[in-house]
Formats: sequence, structure tokens, C-alpha cells
Amino acid sequence: MSVTTPQPQARRTESGLLSTRPVWLVGILATLAGAVVTEAFALVARAAGVPMEAASPGATEAAEIPVGGFFGGVLFWSVAGIVLAVVLARWAKQPARTFTVTTVVLTALSLAGPAVAPHTATSTQIVLAASHVVAAAVVVPLLARRLSHVRR
Repeated sequence: MSVTTPQPQARRTESGLLSTRPVWLVGILATLAGAVVTEAFALVARAAGVPMEAASPGATEAAEIPVGGFFGGVLFWSVAGIVLAVVLARWAKQPARTFTVTTVVLTALSLAGPAVAPHTATSTQIVLAASHVVAAAVVVPLLARRLSHVRR
């Protein structure tokens, strides 16, 4: 009976294709995936009859959230997450853990926006808050997994 040790190539494949890609590229791919999933979630809510109208603080009435609005929102806000991931990959001692803790806290704080949106139906507020969680549930683990492969 012979014992074989895994070859370096086999280990690399096991850890995943994205683990060897630049952090910024994984961030872009994660963002696109999160934007698509979040927009799909919003389209399902829209089809279920949830009114897609919300108001910003200080607004006198709600405005229509356009189709593609959730996609664009994820793209916009994920830029900060990508920058954070790149910075942590370069300077943090535990980049994956620091990224995960920071983004979970920021996601929790982001739930305040939908909660206090004036002139916005409760069902819309719930969908808006849930969409923050949906986007984070896609983007954060992908980037955190990539950051877990950062070697010093």
C-alpha cells in the first residue's frame, strides 16, 4: 500500500479559483454577483406587489425606485468594500476577520436608513432592509474568503 501526498497543484485547486486572483478583481466579481442577486430579489418583491417608492430624509414624498436601482446601489456602495478589502489585504494582520467584522457592523448600521425612510410603505422598508442583507450575504463571504488566503 502506498501513501501519496497531495501535489501543490491539487491544494491550489481545492482552495478555489478566486483565491489566487487579485483582491480587487474578486471584489468586482463579488460585487457583480451581489448586484444581480439583489436586483433579482427586488424584482421578485416588485412582482409580489411591494410598492417600490421610497423617500430620503427630508423629502416631502416618496419617489419611484427604478428597475436597476438595487443593482446600481450595490455597485455604488461596494466600491467602499473593495477599497476596504484591498487596504486590509495590504496592512491588516487578520484581513479576513477584520473585513468580516467591519462589514457586518456596517451592514447592521445600514439597516437604519430603510427603517427611518419617510413616506415609505412598511413593506418597502422591509424589502430595502432585506436587500442590504442579501447584498452583504453575497459580497462579504466571497471577499472574506479571498482575504483568508492573503499570505505575509
